[in-house]
Amino acid sequence: MTAITPELLERFDVPGPRYTSYPTADRFVEAFGEAEYIQALEQRRSGPAAMALPLSLYVHIPFCESLCYYCACNKIITKHHERSVPYLRYLSREVDLHVERIGRGVSVSQLHLGGGTPTFLNDEELGELMSMLRHNFNLVAGGEYSIEVDPRTVDEKRLETLARLGFNRLSFGVQDFDTQVQKAVHRIQPAEKVFALVEASRRIGFESINVDLIYGLPKQTPESFDRTLAQVCELRPDRVALYGYAHLPERFKPQRRIISIDLPVARHKVTMLSRALAAFEVAGYVYVGMDHFALPNDALAVAKRQGRLHRNFQGYSTQPDCDLIGLGVSAIGKVGATYSQNAKTLDEYQDALDQGRLPIARGLAVSRDDLVRRSIIMALMCQGSLQFESIEIAHLVDFKQAFAAELETLRGMEDKGLVKLTDTSIDVTPMGWFFVRGVAMVFDKYLQADRTRARFSKII
Repeated sequence: MTAITPELLERFDVPGPRYTSYPTADRFVEAFGEAEYIQALEQRRSGPAAMALPLSLYVHIPFCESLCYYCACNKIITKHHERSVPYLRYLSREVDLHVERIGRGVSVSQLHLGGGTPTFLNDEELGELMSMLRHNFNLVAGGEYSIEVDPRTVDEKRLETLARLGFNRLSFGVQDFDTQVQKAVHRIQPAEKVFALVEASRRIGFESINVDLIYGLPKQTPESFDRTLAQVCELRPDRVALYGYAHLPERFKPQRRIISIDLPVARHKVTMLSRALAAFEVAGYVYVGMDHFALPNDALAVAKRQGRLHRNFQGYSTQPDCDLIGLGVSAIGKVGATYSQNAKTLDEYQDALDQGRLPIARGLAVSRDDLVRRSIIMALMCQGSLQFESIEIAHLVDFKQAFAAELETLRGMEDKGLVKLTDTSIDVTPMGWFFVRGVAMVFDKYLQADRTRARFSKII
């Protein structure tokens, strides 16, 4: 890691997208609204073998009991749990409007409940939500059904309820086990509780357990994060999601409570990331991609080996690039060659549904050029490698001619040891994985035309 010099950081540690989609969500426009979304749904229904094409569902539960200062999610802080009752009614209305367009009983192979804090809902409400979804969709056997879990909101009995409701994958938000860091971000959760919950989850029989970590938080040091890494390796979840903290207080009000001087400097963030890579490798984890690790027998690691890895709004995924319907306030979906996002405020979301309208606030119809570039960016982000022939066959383009300017830019990265170029391919080097977002950015047409990137977090 001594090769990551201050010069490399200064040149390549720049703001950039995480590429959970391309084009990225900041490119969505209000000119794409309910009418355009309905057209995409109806085209899906009228397409060949439409009912046989599985869906992915994302349900956004915005409520949290307390504020985590680092959070950039769309959330509503409240201790009034009765607020979830009307929200579930609105979710049901939104589902009904979708069923009118695509029919009842469409197969779903992936479901994810995120937030906010999905476990803000009590057991009865979670049961009501799952019953409503099963009534309208066919949740197929062998699908991936996951829920984000705040360890402070569950016990073993609740975990048993989640399993009984059909969830087979859990994601625990840990972030850091260090008590000083937890105090600095206003999220106190003892390591002993997390260990007990993971042990209980294994006894209950969940297929995959994920732990979320964040490096770059206030009060973190490479030494303190080493201790957290050791504890996580001892915990041995099936998957680890390791995110770099994006400090954007001008965009996210809660982050203004974080004292900037407490944040680790860039070289310390690089050290944390480097040591995490080394620690998880020694512990037997497969480095799946930019922010994910998995044990060798986990479905994510298998998909990586077999070249079946995908990336969507929840990060890396084993599922094919299927249509995604986003439900709930601010939820993002992808249907056909379109992206869409629901209204970001609860009032706007509910007002649209009160009027019998789908609450689409903005979106985008993807162009042919977008599709080509999306394929390139996702290959780099998921496999770290791109064969020109695969793009040429899939999209009928001459790669070296169409992307001559991008290849010239990559030669500068090759000189720095981040990529290797051949006459037929681009390969991201082990060093380049630290800057893979920067490699992908070379092919981002929108960034080429817009150099104001302050809205994004830095790559490292």
